[in-house]
Parts: sequence; structure tokens; C-alpha cells
Amino acid sequence: MRLTVVTLYGVFTNHYSANGPSRCLLLELLDISVSELLLHSSNQGCSMWMIQHCARDVLEALAFLHHKGYVHADLKPRNILWSAEEECFKLIDFGLSFKEGNQDVKYIQTDGYRAPEAELQNCLAQAGLQSETECTSAVDLWSLGIVLLEMFSGMKLKHTVQSQEWKTNSSAIIDRIFASEGVVNSAIPAYHLRDLIKSMLHCDQGKRASAEKALCSPFFSIPFAPHIEDLVMLPTPVLRLLNVLSDASLQCEEEYEDILEDIREECQKYGPVVSLLIPKENPGKGQVFVEYANAGDSKAAQKMLTGKIFDGKFVVATFYPLSAYKRGYLYQNLL
Repeated sequence: MRLTVVTLYGVFTNHYSANGPSRCLLLELLDISVSELLLHSSNQGCSMWMIQHCARDVLEALAFLHHKGYVHADLKPRNILWSAEEECFKLIDFGLSFKEGNQDVKYIQTDGYRAPEAELQNCLAQAGLQSETECTSAVDLWSLGIVLLEMFSGMKLKHTVQSQEWKTNSSAIIDRIFASEGVVNSAIPAYHLRDLIKSMLHCDQGKRASAEKALCSPFFSIPFAPHIEDLVMLPTPVLRLLNVLSDASLQCEEEYEDILEDIREECQKYGPVVSLLIPKENPGKGQVFVEYANAGDSKAAQKMLTGKIFDGKFVVATFYPLSAYKRGYLYQNLL
């Protein structure tokens, strides 16, 4: 199992802070957050491929944390970031985390993603009272359930989950969201995702699925393909160029070799090219796949090559899953 938690490189003291010496954490640089992805989805919802990818990665992170006895306690879209180098979503921000059974933070979780037992505990703490019910790792599953429901619907659900209707019958609201004609994903058989989300959103924390159990959901056995929007938004070390070669260029060996050399020369302007592939047959016929040494170089190339004119055509540049590229799996059609 991959470790889908942000990597800590080191700790140092800043002696020049205005408020005196302060401890600083040096963390790996990550990319776009789920919060930003939701903004770009324009209320249409994320693709099933992206939802599945995010759900699996975050559940693996939670399974690791919970096995060690820790609760994240502030899971939300802004705290889930994409790692371009490792091609996965990672969990960040452990400022409210605590050891299960030894909660030393009074107020946990963020409005809209707060589990019922945490909501009760927070209200009692404001009144100077102590809750008889302890918050456990189950609060993290509640938060993830809301995040996945927002990714599916493309809507912020803060007011929905705070409504009396939600408290009375959240299951009916979830069913309504999945049946909505306004949700693009509703055309896809998504009942496995619906059931997974429901298993995380039991009001009784004792009935909520654990991270390990959730990872066994049938939802994760469905092979989804990424949409082209996903490949534009999620950087990887591999760049895919569209609208570059014609069928005639592929059939003429001399012309094909000249174009291959021209593309390599152009792409090397942005960093060392590890490999370059232009399939002559489907799947992937005529598409150009450029593997860079790191995602930083591929991001620079994507920015500069998008819209560039090559042989009279406007180039479309997206990223491409490194794992699929390494396996030789080339998606033919991406919606």
C-alpha cells in the first residue's frame, strides 16, 4: 500500500520571526487541491475516474493513520492535494490531529464536514461542558463521505448537511442527488459509489465503515478511464500531444522520422526527455507521448506547447497517467 500522506522532509527553527523563534516544517511540494478541482468542475461534478482515484488514495491514507491510532480530524477538499510526481492524492494539514482516546483538541473538523458526534462535542465545549461520547477515527470517514458526495454532485453541501431534512433522512437526500438529472455522472451506473458514501455517513459512528472496510467496496473494482479534463488538471511527468500528426505523416517513414526528431527537439527545450512515443496504430494512433524526468518539466512544457502551431495545426497538450504509460496502456477515446 502506498503512503498517501504528505512527506515531511525536516523541521527547522526560524529565529527571525516577528513573534520570536518559531518551529517550521519542511514538506513536499504538492499540486492542485480537490477544492480547486471542484471549482473547475463548474457544478457538473468530477469524473468517476477522479472520484475513484481520490477515494482510494484518501482511504489508504486514513487506513494508515487509523492503524497507528491517529485521527486526522480536519479532512476537507482543501486538505487533499495532488502529487504530480507520485500520481496520487495526498492528505495534508495535521494541525487538529490527535491520538485516539487522548483528544487534546476541543474543537475539531470544519463546518460542512463535521461528524454529528464532533458537532455535539463542539457545542458542549462552547457551553463549558464535556461530552460523554468520544470522537474516534469514524469522524474522518464522515468527512470523506461528504467530500465524495460533493465531488459527485459538483455542489457545496454545507447548508444541506446542516439542514433538518438531512438530520431526519440523509439517505433520501443522497438518493436524490444520485438520481438528479442535473448531475452529469447520473448517466453512469454509480450505485456502488452511492452505497460507499452511505456507509461513511451513518449518524451512529459505531455503524460507520472503517477505512479498511471501505477499501473493499465493489466501487474500486470498476475500471474507469480519465476524461480529457482530468488529464488537463492533474499534472504527471508524461505529456500527451494531440492534433499533431496526420495519417499521411504516419504512413511515410521518412516524414514520420523527421517529425519525431522535430518534436523531440522542441520538447527538450523544457527539460530532459526520458522517452518519446508516437503509436502508428490504435489505441493512441497519432498521439504523441513525452515522458519527462519530473512533473515540473512536463508542466512547463504543457504551458508552452498548448495552442502552439505545429505543421499548420494547433497543438492540444494534456498530461497522461505515468502508470498507464509505463504499462503500455494507451487510452483511445477520452470523453
